Amino acid sequence: MALPSALVLDFDGLILDTETALIDAWSAVHQEQGCAFDRARGAGIIGHVGIVFDPWEGIPPAVDRDHLQDRFVILKDRIISDQPILPGVVALLDHAHAEGIPLAVASNSPHDHVDRHLQRLGLFERFATVVCREDVPHGKPAPDVYLEACRRLTADPAAAIAFEDSVPGHHAAHAAGLRVVVIPNPCTVDHTFTHAARRLDTLADVPPAALLTSL
Repeated sequence: MALPSALVLDFDGLILDTETALIDAWSAVHQEQGCAFDRARGAGIIGHVGIVFDPWEGIPPAVDRDHLQDRFVILKDRIISDQPILPGVVALLDHAHAEGIPLAVASNSPHDHVDRHLQRLGLFERFATVVCREDVPHGKPAPDVYLEACRRLTADPAAAIAFEDSVPGHHAAHAAGLRVVVIPNPCTVDHTFTHAARRLDTLADVPPAALLTSL
């Protein structure tokens, strides 16, 4: 069976679980203020760009929003710094390198976030290219980041495989013509993924060679 033309991975929630960190940090700030946070509502924005979302709407308006945001950033960064690379990611990258399959990241987040964490985790050099929101006209669920990643890799999208954890992300990959493996994060595990060629609990569930040949 022919090898994929490329593997293109999302970052947030797929390589590193920064998505749950957002929800946990928002919840913690609400708890400090004696308020409840609607975690399902927060999870609904995961993977999207350009959505108007006020995480503090349930907190009395007299409370300083700048203070809430500063506290959120401190807690979020602390939570993220403790997160490991998600299971199976390194094994997938190792297999791709061994087989000569080019690798890319396609993310809705900015480079200052994605590149910094990839470098911190020792993964940045593993990817031939990193495509972020500011590199393309439209973010996910538009296909732009995936099309740009394949263009940079000179890879045929129809022969490439995407790895996603969010509904908008998997729509983006599908619209770009890639087959999509979905590995939901804890915030998206109850979401519906209509275009998933394969859905796994973690990337460690199936050996990389068996996973790629199954697609």
